[in-house]
Amino acid sequence: MLWNYVIGSMLAVFGVGSVFIFHTLTLSGDEAVYLMMVMMVSVLVMLGAELVVYRSHIKPIRRLFESEAVEEEEVRHAFRRAHRFPILTVQRILGPHLFGLAVPASGLSLLGIYNGWISLPYYYIGLAWSGAVLIAVMHALVEFFLTFRSVNPLLASLLERAGQLGFDVYHTESDYYLSIRRKLMVSSIFTAVFPVLLFILASQIRLAESAGNGIEEYWSWASIIVVVILAMGSISSMLLYKSIEDPMGTFREQFDQVRVGRFEKMDNVYSDEFSNLVTGFNHMVSGIKDRDEENERLLESFFTVFAATLDARDPYTAGHSQRVAEYSVWIARRAGFSEEEMDLLRKSALLHDIGKIGIRDDVLLKDGRLTDEEFEQIKKHPVIGYDILQQVQLPEPLRPVLPGVRNHHERFDGKGYPDQLAGDDIPVFGRLMAVADAYDAMTSDRPYRKGMPEEEALSIIEEGRGTQWDPYFADLFLEEMSERRAPVEAVSTR
Repeated sequence: MLWNYVIGSMLAVFGVGSVFIFHTLTLSGDEAVYLMMVMMVSVLVMLGAELVVYRSHIKPIRRLFESEAVEEEEVRHAFRRAHRFPILTVQRILGPHLFGLAVPASGLSLLGIYNGWISLPYYYIGLAWSGAVLIAVMHALVEFFLTFRSVNPLLASLLERAGQLGFDVYHTESDYYLSIRRKLMVSSIFTAVFPVLLFILASQIRLAESAGNGIEEYWSWASIIVVVILAMGSISSMLLYKSIEDPMGTFREQFDQVRVGRFEKMDNVYSDEFSNLVTGFNHMVSGIKDRDEENERLLESFFTVFAATLDARDPYTAGHSQRVAEYSVWIARRAGFSEEEMDLLRKSALLHDIGKIGIRDDVLLKDGRLTDEEFEQIKKHPVIGYDILQQVQLPEPLRPVLPGVRNHHERFDGKGYPDQLAGDDIPVFGRLMAVADAYDAMTSDRPYRKGMPEEEALSIIEEGRGTQWDPYFADLFLEEMSERRAPVEAVSTR
């Protein structure tokens, strides 16, 4: 920042300013020396005034690095101050910089005119102020953009320091935001107007020194020129901003789509730098889609491995989880579930008995009917499965599978387990899977009994609708099975 400031000051004060003075005015050697001394004294006053203000601006940032005992609000204050540094730079240049230079320069120049050390009209002081304001604005504009570049490493150091102090600070406040539109408007208009105004000012002085003929007509003409340039500068800056704003709006919409999980590529219709951004965005979308597909495959493998693990432990229930998942999806499709809901339901069904991993072999694999104590052990498997998946720390989108695992043995009348929930208090996945799970359990072989015929199992479900099972999901399953059995019965009749 200091290096940028030195360059900008030299350019403004000793570059444009001194050239403007010494190549516009007709001065003797002594007058030139006096004005050079005036400039040197004024620069020293300016630097002193600006240093005082700069130290005030930098104080919150210095405190963050110099003190170990800082509050979170002090950290945020330092970040806000760093983000506002480009604006603060403009304030310093249009404040202590401008007035620290112009006030002593004006006073010393007036003193020189009064004492005859320089032979200039008094109203030249007013013209000098006009030139000083123009040069200060130009300097502020240059410093504004240079400070934007130099403040980035500072912000990186602030982030690192905040982390060392145990704070996690990300800027979201609107006062950090500096509109591109405003920056383009100001820079475009000033870039267009500045050289013309400076030329007009210098020309006026030249006219005044050449007996002042035609000054009124000159200023009338100059005013029209300034108005036209202002209009052209405004229009061109608006057109330039629109050419940037429209692609930025498109990118914002596309990123919003990515945020909600819609990965669509953009049409590359640009012939400028935005073309590279579109290409990069499309590469990013392709990468995200590929990674999502890979993650989905890994998740599918995760659920399948869990289900296969249980099947390998209990050969008598092999394929049970897969069949329950299939039956559950049949019911869900009739109920109008979305594809996303059906996918979660299928995953939940695949894992619904995973808690049986925690049941002892002599109970789970017993070749005969269970005692009451052994059945109480079996009844713990929904909670065991739920706890296992809690420890896995499923991502938020997959957490809806948990209620189905925990509550697929609840009864509609409240006499089930483990939570004795009733009616609609039972999670929807639990109510639906209870029908599919019961049907497959009744029709599957066990060590101590043969699986019952489909007709008998369906009859039991019909009788238990409203007591053991949710009548809505039970009816949907009965309808599904009736339609699926009808073609088979027609073939067997023929």
